[in-house]
Amino acid sequence: MSALNTQIGGDHYRGRAIQPVQYIEANALGFLEGCVIKRLTRHARPTGKGRQDIEKAIHELQLLLELRYPA
Repeated sequence: MSALNTQIGGDHYRGRAIQPVQYIEANALGFLEGCVIKRLTRHARPTGKGRQDIEKAIHELQLLLELRYPA
């Protein structure tokens, strides 16, 4: 059995056409980019955390700006 067929704590990723982990790995995205993709994928799902997922994604994007593109 593939690990992609198993999800612990919900089904907000398994039911998608492509799982975030597949997209993240296929595009060699970093940690913060991957976190943003996962949060955006699940925020509106019943098992998502709505506004909190969006706020966390915004925070992770702010971190990405600060760490990779300092002013």
